[in-house]
Amino acid sequence: MNEYRGKAIQDVYPDDFAWCYGCGRLNKNGHHFQTYWQGNETITMYKPEQEHIAVPGFVYGGIIASFIDCHGTGSASLALHRKNGYEPEDGVEPPRFVTASLKVDFIKPTPHNITLKAVGKITEIHPKRWKIDTEVFANNTLCAKGEVVAVVMPKTFK
Repeated sequence: MNEYRGKAIQDVYPDDFAWCYGCGRLNKNGHHFQTYWQGNETITMYKPEQEHIAVPGFVYGGIIASFIDCHGTGSASLALHRKNGYEPEDGVEPPRFVTASLKVDFIKPTPHNITLKAVGKITEIHPKRWKIDTEVFANNTLCAKGEVVAVVMPKTFK
């Protein structure tokens, strides 16, 4: 299951921007999604909680959408950070992204009580705009696909 190496990008987000319900390490009630490099792709693993069901035995679609969303913005942050010459282990503050667009396609019902894996492929659209195509797997079964267009967080957020 530990297919990734290194530090998660969310581990090095500045404290002021580490509160996201999906991926914020400082949000005690959040999901704490963590995104890593796996070769030239990105990976996020997550096991939904008992309350994250739609119907018994299956994960609520909103959790899947949130998973894809945060995986996308984390992947964009990893990509731009690497383009700038850094990795999360370097201790340099990474760029922070927000979602401009989120598209989710549900392929198969996602079984509960299984660790889910999001795998992302990243495309630069513009220096401040990135597209991340994500596939979500339960074991080796593709359950959902998503596309996130992420933009560098505007200075007005600070």
